[in-house]
Amino acid sequence: MKKVVKFGGSSLASAAQFKKAGHIIRQDSTRRYVVPSAPGKRHPQDTKVTDMLYSCYLLALREEEEEEQFEEMILAIKSRYDEIIRGLDLTLDLTDEFQIIRENFSRKIGRDYAASRGEYLNGIVMAAYLGYPFIDAADVIFFKESGAFDAEKTNQVLSERLADCERAVIPGFYGSLPDGKVKTFSRGGSDVTGSIVAKAVHADMYENWTDVSGFLVADPRIVKNPKAIDVITYRELRELSYMGASVLHEDAIFPVRKEGIPINIRNTNCPEDKGTLIVEATCRTPRFTITGIAGKRDFASITVEKAMMNSQVGFCHKVLGVFADNDISIEHMPSGIDTMTIFVHQDEFEEKEQEVIAGIHRAVEPDFVELESDLALIAVVGRGMKATRGTSGRIFSALAHANVNVKMIDQGSSELNIIIGVRNHDFEAAVRAIYDIFVTTQI
Repeated sequence: MKKVVKFGGSSLASAAQFKKAGHIIRQDSTRRYVVPSAPGKRHPQDTKVTDMLYSCYLLALREEEEEEQFEEMILAIKSRYDEIIRGLDLTLDLTDEFQIIRENFSRKIGRDYAASRGEYLNGIVMAAYLGYPFIDAADVIFFKESGAFDAEKTNQVLSERLADCERAVIPGFYGSLPDGKVKTFSRGGSDVTGSIVAKAVHADMYENWTDVSGFLVADPRIVKNPKAIDVITYRELRELSYMGASVLHEDAIFPVRKEGIPINIRNTNCPEDKGTLIVEATCRTPRFTITGIAGKRDFASITVEKAMMNSQVGFCHKVLGVFADNDISIEHMPSGIDTMTIFVHQDEFEEKEQEVIAGIHRAVEPDFVELESDLALIAVVGRGMKATRGTSGRIFSALAHANVNVKMIDQGSSELNIIIGVRNHDFEAAVRAIYDIFVTTQI
């Protein structure tokens, strides 16, 4: 049995949090490969180490005029690590590492290098605390010259390197380009590193430890004390992540999905909680008809109407081509016999709305084009919906009872999700109404 465990920034923000992580790792001998993030916030007013490093590098770019502040920031970052090291009773000294960072910052080595040092240094601390070998991610995780992740080379090199390591610490978030320069994933990329390591060692489980006990059915900022999701499939997770649910970096799904490795989202502060298990498929009956609710605000809709639209070959292609020509991505596209509606992010569309309208008229000569703004899209996702009659009817009923006007409703062909469009100001009321009808009333 082999497990890869990734700990987020809040799980490693202080010596006390480090000790919790260490206890979790030592409690289960199958937790053999550890992927740490950089120290996060110790309290709400605190600053993440990664953000401190970004600020420090900006000061380095200004050279002499900010030299004093640069030194102060370097020392402030070092003190964060020294505080953790003292709290763990380690004899580790990072003075030489910080001298190298100081020199590389002065050489303007790059923003990605600066951002990666948080994970790099935390990896050294974690390895010393656990007594595990430390492997620099820059030596085993690779990006192509274009900046795209090089999955094939990484898997080959990482697999060979870890084949001789019973246990190891590999810092998250970064790797290297062909010329050796450090390259990072997008923010939250330590999730991706953990997934890559899990694939390379053919892990039985990838545990992602954070500050929440898995995924919740709805956003706790909208719904008070929402229920946790016990088991979710990759497809359900993908739908919810796309619509704004953000416990796990969505790119972390793909490396383990190809290998059939389950992901377990766990809470460092409540290790007894089982968390959420993310799997390829499952026979387990979900607790509720729906698995989760997620959504986003600030969309605009463009409705194009033309009589006999469905009989014109290439009509939709021509309309969508107008959006592509204006570099506007499309979020959703319900259609009827003589109409099609395109949902786009409002801030992207507003700058080019007149060009788009003119382009549509030239491309397809519509009967008319109608615009609506300040819309929100809500995704109701669940594998249980396919086998349950009247799901859409229950949603309509719940929203009507909450006095929410539905602007659009559309069900995916997989019957895995239903997308509802409402006004921005009705967004939270709609989420609560849907949660109540499917979850609260069944308890």
